[in-house]
Amino acid sequence: MSNTPAIIDTEAVKARMLVVRGQPTLLDRDVASLYGVETREINQAVKNNPAKFPDGYLLHLTAEEFEDWRSKFLMSNLPEEEKIAVRQGLRHAPTAFTERGLYMLATILKGERAVQTTLAIIETYAQVRELARTAEALQTVKDGGDQQQTLLHRIGELLAGVVGDNLRTATSETEIEFNFAIVKIRHKIIKKGR
Repeated sequence: MSNTPAIIDTEAVKARMLVVRGQPTLLDRDVASLYGVETREINQAVKNNPAKFPDGYLLHLTAEEFEDWRSKFLMSNLPEEEKIAVRQGLRHAPTAFTERGLYMLATILKGERAVQTTLAIIETYAQVRELARTAEALQTVKDGGDQQQTLLHRIGELLAGVVGDNLRTATSETEIEFNFAIVKIRHKIIKKGR
């Protein structure tokens, strides 16, 4: 892989996030891709710095989790060349980096691209946490008040930031449901006729 700096944004991070054991994570191969290095370099950094990765910073996928991920990956709409590479090259279960593990990895990796990638990862996790906090706050508000409307509006903004800005309403009523590792959100948009 090339070490040339490239702009890494939150969209690139979000596209690779995977929920493992109820936590949003990034697999070692995806971390390597974001940082523009080989997967073995990421794994070597972990191996050379074991004190920086205590329990909970890395999740080693079980055989069952690995097969589940692999089958979902191979059934996805990704380009066929990526699927072939997984079929042929990925024989061992990958390691999943939790948020804390990614932050610790950032203390090891250096360079301009590493800084850009780390910033994108931090921003992505911050957006997911704010979405979860706002959804939790919404559950404590009684129906119909101004506070509920404000929180619903904020959730809509956060959803657009987390899943993209393509949340356009094409009909008179649209219902969107997202199941994140940390929260399940249902948002209904109703257009009023004029």
